[in-house]
Amino acid sequence: MQLELRHLQAVCQIAEAGSLGRAARRLGVSQPSLSAQLRRIERVTGGDLFIRTRHGTEPTPLGRFVLARARRVLSEMDALGTRARTVATDAPLRLGCILLVLLDGLLDQTDRALAGQEITLDLEHSVTALTRMLGAGRYDAIVYGEVNDHEVPLPEGVLARTLIPEEPFSIRMSARHPLAHREHIELADLAAESWMTLVEDDDGGPEAFAEACARAGFAPRLRHRITDRTMQYALIARGAVALSQPTGPRAEGTVMRPLVGAPLTGRIRLAWNRSTVPARQAELLYRAALRAYLANVDNNAFHRAWWDTHPELHPQCERQELQASEA
Repeated sequence: MQLELRHLQAVCQIAEAGSLGRAARRLGVSQPSLSAQLRRIERVTGGDLFIRTRHGTEPTPLGRFVLARARRVLSEMDALGTRARTVATDAPLRLGCILLVLLDGLLDQTDRALAGQEITLDLEHSVTALTRMLGAGRYDAIVYGEVNDHEVPLPEGVLARTLIPEEPFSIRMSARHPLAHREHIELADLAAESWMTLVEDDDGGPEAFAEACARAGFAPRLRHRITDRTMQYALIARGAVALSQPTGPRAEGTVMRPLVGAPLTGRIRLAWNRSTVPARQAELLYRAALRAYLANVDNNAFHRAWWDTHPELHPQCERQELQASEA
């Protein structure tokens, strides 16, 4: 076997994530598959690249040697892609996004806002992967989320703007759940439930969720990790519960309820590569993403009520909404 770029990326991701499990989730593969791939890489390099410690996975001396050179090669390839991008003036605008509700209408809104510009939109399940590919020039702009006080580090040459400063996470549960009749749900009342694991593990969400549950007096039973919404909703209709953006759409057999005290909040941001996205285009992207979000504010009456009573948290959004309605 010869080493390929994907092998170098896997080694770097394992080092950055600190564990095979987290690295596998970020890469979108199973942990056994990544472990098998690592063993093949180690056969080529001639020895173990990582050891397991109580702090996680750490590189061996050989691993540090390989990592240094892998990062250099990937950096050169990233630079090549960025430079080529600046020459190809007719290249499409490439957007990346995590699984946010606004994703459903984002491409339609960007097509309208940037008429005549070819646009591609890809879904990723890792904020780390999104930001790395943005810095590498593989995406021109990304839309991503952060939970509670977590701040996603951004690469050099990237500008960012907050789209939605705050939105309170809510609960999606079966319409037949004993608590479904309540207008608000106490997190502590869900201590015995089977939870849907958050799709992203690097936006601060898992840590914030664990801390909120600990404050409520329990550790959540995380039993399902599914990235397909249809399958998620089917499991929830059968009894699982999940955190959800308050703009989540209606789904048969499920209901959405706000959490008392809003123990978890999300923030949505837009980031772009300033070398490939001019300021005017970034502004149009921002407005398109905002309109895609606003199209879902009325999906749940409790969120519309919260939105209307917290104008101080989204003053830019309110101005843009007025502009959109006047257009």
